[in-house]
Amino acid sequence: MVAVKQNILIVGAAVLVSLLLMAGLNRVWPWQKRSAHNDLIGWQLSILGTTYAVILGFMLDAVWTSLGEAALNVDLEANAVMDIYRLAGALPEPQHTQLQTLARSYVDEVIDQEWPQMARGEVPQKSAAINAEMWKTIISVKATLPTEVNAQEHAMSELSALEQHRLTRILQSTTRLPNVLWCVLLLGGSLTVLSACTFGTDSLKLLALQVFCLSLLVSLSLVAISDIHRPFHGVIHVSDYAFRTAQQDMRAH
Repeated sequence: MVAVKQNILIVGAAVLVSLLLMAGLNRVWPWQKRSAHNDLIGWQLSILGTTYAVILGFMLDAVWTSLGEAALNVDLEANAVMDIYRLAGALPEPQHTQLQTLARSYVDEVIDQEWPQMARGEVPQKSAAINAEMWKTIISVKATLPTEVNAQEHAMSELSALEQHRLTRILQSTTRLPNVLWCVLLLGGSLTVLSACTFGTDSLKLLALQVFCLSLLVSLSLVAISDIHRPFHGVIHVSDYAFRTAQQDMRAH
């Protein structure tokens, strides 16, 4: 809720600053003097707006794709730990009980600790220790029956996949847009809105409406990129639903 209010304040402030810029420009450079340059201003705004629209669209597509990839990776990680839990049922004791206990601990740790840590921008660490304990447990199995050998091999394969998905999740939780791209987005948006403010027209209401709509669209797009570009942080983030489902399945069996 706090993040939503912040987004509303940012968008409102951007629109207000744009309208104040338009009003200030009208005082310093009256519309009667600007109207003679409308053809040139329109040509420049068309090129600038088109270029910025391409950049904005590309960035929105990139961050949305990254969000989808992060969500898919989380599903795969949850499926891997659930498969390990099931395969542990075919292993001999004490590895059977130990591996299932570690799988439950892994899921609980991810839900209760790592998700809040990633939301705060911190790098989670404890699941790595649990993962290492899983490896020790599986390697220590002295399989004799064919079913035990098969279960051990598949469990090692799933554990390898689990480790890979965990590392990918941590990497995705710490990745963000470089500052240079934010400079391009912010500067491009500011120049586009400024160009719209330079139109010379006797209808102040029409110009104000155009500036309002353009600044609203640009600020909303930038806020959307800001919320999406970190998949585990902000208003729009990857859910821990897959791990909660795995947790419920483990408790049911």
